[in-house]
Amino acid sequence: LYHLNVSTEIETHQTRQHSSSLQVSNFGFKVAVISRDNSRLEKLRGFVSPSTRDNLTTLVGNVGSEEGAEVVKQTLLKSVGKVTDIVSSLGFSWWQGGPPHTQTLKELHWVIETLLFSTFVSWKVFFPLVRDDPNCTYTFITGGAGEKLLMPGTGFLTVGAASTLAFCQVLREEYPEVPCKLNQVKINTGVAPPERMAPGYLNHLDLGEAVATLVERKSSSHTVFPVNCPADLKHVILEGNL
Repeated sequence: LYHLNVSTEIETHQTRQHSSSLQVSNFGFKVAVISRDNSRLEKLRGFVSPSTRDNLTTLVGNVGSEEGAEVVKQTLLKSVGKVTDIVSSLGFSWWQGGPPHTQTLKELHWVIETLLFSTFVSWKVFFPLVRDDPNCTYTFITGGAGEKLLMPGTGFLTVGAASTLAFCQVLREEYPEVPCKLNQVKINTGVAPPERMAPGYLNHLDLGEAVATLVERKSSSHTVFPVNCPADLKHVILEGNL
């Protein structure tokens, strides 16, 4: 699932992707959500309350390819106008295909394409829409899998996630003076809806509220916000930082 959330000015793991869309919409933003899978967009529309449904625009498209991302960008601009905030939450949140010696180069390429290439392509296409405006934001949602092997058989997930973390670091250091608020939320624990919660997991709606708070307040830039536990989310919601 390639998935990009953008807020527009009015002008304006998959659980975490839906959560940020829902909560940013509830904050009063006009929100556009892009996905390759229309069934997931339909599911998302079903989560949104009738009172805020008009704030949500959904588009089917592949932001992981240069051609597809450009087509989606033009469609987005025609349908919603000026883009002010982008939340990039791409790829998948889990892979456990087995140890490296059992894998093929094709599988590794697919993992890198899904986690890194899609993040790069979508950033290259959409970042110019917000880059030069200090009132705009671009926020990456990443995970902590790139820093350690989560369990046996998940090695390619670590490789792909690590490449995405490195790319985010490169952007912060290559563009230190860019006016747009460029940030990263790094989730170091599980995210789930209430019926699937486990100890230490984040409620998906609480995570969405925290991301929406960061986007709305625009008080930080070139910052990595690590989220290790539910208390971190309460901190950002109440105090505006992590």
